[in-house]
Amino acid sequence: MLQTLTMHSLKEWAVAIKAIDAGRQILLLRKGGIREKEFKIEHEEFLLYPTFEHQKAELLKSEYHAGLRETLEPWGGEPQRETPASVTFTHLAQVRQVIEISDPEKLAALSPYHIWTGDYAEQRLHWRPRKPLEIVLIMAQRLEHPVVAPVHAHYHGCKSWVDLDDGIPTGALAPVISEVEFENLARQIREALN
Repeated sequence: MLQTLTMHSLKEWAVAIKAIDAGRQILLLRKGGIREKEFKIEHEEFLLYPTFEHQKAELLKSEYHAGLRETLEPWGGEPQRETPASVTFTHLAQVRQVIEISDPEKLAALSPYHIWTGDYAEQRLHWRPRKPLEIVLIMAQRLEHPVVAPVHAHYHGCKSWVDLDDGIPTGALAPVISEVEFENLARQIREALN
């Protein structure tokens, strides 16, 4: 059952959240932040915490450059260098499956299902090479109303998970894609990995 108040969030590029919202992506590629030795699923349900600092056009497929420009517009088109005073939450995600991969060919097979260039995806795979890359399939839902929350000092830094000081009310939730569409995409992803 969905929570009506959540305390957990996972940092993800704002442009990726935009693609998730458009139904163009249901997966996250995770290996952990600089401060983490490895990525672990700590929560099965969480808010997507939009980040801006590492987003770069050369790391994205060309069809996502316009979305990147839109996300960076408030900062003059450049990646955010300083942590903003607030964060706007728009989506809740539920983990449906986690698939570990270490094979570059399997990662290449996932290219149609995410926004990143093959080079960037492969960099993620090879970073900390003893650890597999986690492919996290998520079902995302839009919050009824975006929620703006203050950013506290302990939210800063290159880490995946942020436990929020104050719970965020989700209100009514609307799936970004239907269950049938999600299952169809998830099946295609699983087949691409076989």
